[in-house]
Amino acid sequence: MNKLDRLDIKQLRVFQALIREENASRAASQLGLTQQAVSEHLKKLRDVFDDRLFVRKTNGFVPTPFAENLSIGVDKLLIDFNSLISASSFVPNKVKGTFVISATDYAQQIILPKLISKIRELAPELKLIVRDFEIDTLHELMESGRVNLAIAFPDYIPSSYRTLKLFEEHHLCVTSPNSSIANKAPSLAEVAHYPTIIASPSRPNFKGSIDEWFAQFGLKRNVVVSAPCFSIVPMYLDTTDSIAFLPSRAVESLNLVNIPLEQSPDGFDVIAAWHPRYNDDLLQKWVISLLDIE
Repeated sequence: MNKLDRLDIKQLRVFQALIREENASRAASQLGLTQQAVSEHLKKLRDVFDDRLFVRKTNGFVPTPFAENLSIGVDKLLIDFNSLISASSFVPNKVKGTFVISATDYAQQIILPKLISKIRELAPELKLIVRDFEIDTLHELMESGRVNLAIAFPDYIPSSYRTLKLFEEHHLCVTSPNSSIANKAPSLAEVAHYPTIIASPSRPNFKGSIDEWFAQFGLKRNVVVSAPCFSIVPMYLDTTDSIAFLPSRAVESLNLVNIPLEQSPDGFDVIAAWHPRYNDDLLQKWVISLLDIE
């Protein structure tokens, strides 16, 4: 019998779910199948492709290199099948499955609350996974289909990805109302010399996105604390005599003092990005359409 004759769409959907969940129980739950049924489908897939596809680990499976490469083609094939049978109008309240968003700490604060609210209201059967943004593994995660959408800054996104500009943002220099620099108008050199807290979510170090801007004026910042996310910095400001440069939308409702500067750092874009092979996926298109948050 031809190998193609032994393969059906349900087996491919099981394969796709196992790739994303790396756990037979979670894959079964996502597909509405029993764990035994998932195991039977996996057995057939292994026979068809003559590869183990998944290797057991403590809490699930790890895909083999062959399976990781195969997942790219399977994802595209299932998208094409879905396009063939989908109605011309997308019906969100009938959508089931899981959609995975990788977002920076900033995006989780400013963008996702409204986006998640819309999705929950319009597609209550769709489950959402929000992952911290991992700059070093983003391409691998999106290539394998384990992340559907990324919300971040342009510098973090591969140039081959499709993107949507959400809005333009800018940094403000802020401090606690109790700091010694509050309500003053320091020179840029004084600001550079002042103890500074930065957020370095992608890599733990003392380098921040504002460093190059200060360097244009021959200045180097006095960075004394590097935090893993934007959201914790205001708490550190409240307990230390220091300053920070934070995105304006992230500090609007916080009890912080804006320090006026002689010059302002350049603005930057906030974008959504996705792998180009999902460009025609109806669910992907629908979620992206909800990102009109201005």
